[in-house]
Amino acid sequence: MEHAFQIVKILGRIVTILPLALFATIYMGKRSIGELPVFDFLVILTLGAVVGADIADPKINHIYTAVAIVAIALLQKVTAKVKMKQRRIGRMLTFEPTIVIYQGQFLVEKMKKIQFPIDTILQMLREQQVYNVKDVELANIEANGSLSVKLVAEKESVRVEHVHPNTYTSKGIDVPVIIEGKIYTEVLLARNLNDAWLYKELERKEIFDVKEVFYAAVNNLNELHVSMIKTEEPKNLPPILH
Repeated sequence: MEHAFQIVKILGRIVTILPLALFATIYMGKRSIGELPVFDFLVILTLGAVVGADIADPKINHIYTAVAIVAIALLQKVTAKVKMKQRRIGRMLTFEPTIVIYQGQFLVEKMKKIQFPIDTILQMLREQQVYNVKDVELANIEANGSLSVKLVAEKESVRVEHVHPNTYTSKGIDVPVIIEGKIYTEVLLARNLNDAWLYKELERKEIFDVKEVFYAAVNNLNELHVSMIKTEEPKNLPPILH
């Protein structure tokens, strides 16, 4: 009789605690269940341990588990907001993207630094249907451990510029020069540019306060693309539903 009571109690805990865990995960946001950066991964791991312990051990006070789940969700939410406002703190709580292949050559020292063996990178390339390393212009390991790849122009999927090559000039890779109002002078210098050039280009776009710039990037033709912090949502934005 006692065993039956314990089984019913466990089933009752599952019915009550899993909806709360689901609500907490949804509340924490898409990043926590999608990309899983290192901090979010630890949050989900902790959340799973709390829920698992509650379900497996009927002696654990159910209320304490509920409080722990709510506290974990609030902690993740607060941390996510802090990371958005303070990028320096955000970088401390996650990994920076690391370039591992450039112009067909493996960057061995960077691979050693992030402890990614060549076999793993080759597997990740194959998963993206890339079988020739010499075809890779740029590949980097993202904060969530995935591999992003840009192929050389000759190997990329056919686009309009490939159909009309006489009217197309390669613009190369965009590199960020402003993120959340902060100018990356070292990036400008690497492109033989400077702050004066950047301010002049911003003025041409009628932007007079760099703090209002959310993101700005320069391509190989020194064309500046800018995205502002305060922008109106497009009226023709298509709805994306489940």
